Amino acid sequence: MSPLPLSLLLLICLFLKYYIRMMTYEEALKFITSKDNFYIDLGLDRISQVLEKLGNPQDDLKCIHVAGTNGKGSVCAMLESILREAGYKTGLYTSPHIWEYTERIKVNDIDISKERFAQYVEKITNIGIHLTEFEILTVTAFLYFRDEKTDYVILETGMGGRLDATNVIKQNLCAIITQIDLDHTDRLGDTKEKIAYEKAGIIKPKCPVITSMGYEAIRDKADSVNSMLIFVSPFVKSEYIEALSLKGKHQTENLALVLTAIDYLFKDIDEETIKNGLKKVKHPCRFEYFKDKNLIIDACHNPNGVHALRENLDYYFPNQKRRFVFGCLKTKDYAKMMDILFQEGDEVYLNEFNYPKACTFNELTQKCPIKACRYTNSKILTPEKLNVICGSFYMISGLDL
Repeated sequence: MSPLPLSLLLLICLFLKYYIRMMTYEEALKFITSKDNFYIDLGLDRISQVLEKLGNPQDDLKCIHVAGTNGKGSVCAMLESILREAGYKTGLYTSPHIWEYTERIKVNDIDISKERFAQYVEKITNIGIHLTEFEILTVTAFLYFRDEKTDYVILETGMGGRLDATNVIKQNLCAIITQIDLDHTDRLGDTKEKIAYEKAGIIKPKCPVITSMGYEAIRDKADSVNSMLIFVSPFVKSEYIEALSLKGKHQTENLALVLTAIDYLFKDIDEETIKNGLKKVKHPCRFEYFKDKNLIIDACHNPNGVHALRENLDYYFPNQKRRFVFGCLKTKDYAKMMDILFQEGDEVYLNEFNYPKACTFNELTQKCPIKACRYTNSKILTPEKLNVICGSFYMISGLDL
């Protein structure tokens, strides 16, 4: 057979370029954030069908599954850093992101590339089963972690646990349940006990659950599936607290959960490795201090998180006058959050940011306990006062700092 003429080869190349073009990262983002996908619909049926068609990549992963209202992101970050320091190849799946969607999916603390992200989104959508944004991201994470042959995956739930997309895993090495508070009450229940029931849904048969929460729903679920309940007190050796790069009094309880999990699952990891891992933990926008600007960024977005922020401000900066930039979603208890945060003498700026369900300036003003101004730009953040930006992940990502 004679070789194809050069002109025909060129035509074939042009065809491949224009008609079998791969989805770009920008197109992937446009797709997953479209109105058809950018909503919450808790349940496991749709994602299970898609994963089945993709060979159930989640079944090849060894996961530590973390749920809770507050603290789960910090727990995940600590676990990942310690395991990576011990020489394991780690996968980390968290939410939400601050600047880029790729931040949510990491291997050895490196974000998935935009090209790989787009490839997986295209592969998933070509199956033809409609998924929500979070479901697409979760499947993407499972595929990526399987293809990268990770040793261990730290898997953070998105909302709740029982019907959260991450809960398609059939087994986990252990479940960790962090602090529980009233958040997403329209979907998870209007009491802490009801919310604890949803979080407890990640507990798997004969796999231990580690928690400092004593809710009956957690105990009942552990008993029903023959899971060992490991109850953790918030006592931690001072040497570990001093090693931890994350600041905040509330981190002691999170650290206690992490150390218990490491001790139970990885008895070969020595104290020095643990301390080195803690020193290297990175978790942006969680009581993160920028000394040159005298600025704290904290993405706390519910009353429990705001209470922790207020305690930390009083503890670490007791004598500094404060300037707040605050914004929040309508779905949060922003009135209570502002009551906890602000006191007479504080300089307060309320931010009406561009995001679905973000509070308007007028809505925030009506509930604000002290006089406040509208936030316009970052020029107000001068270092003679302690500047505190808080209230929403989604607000922080849009600020020009």
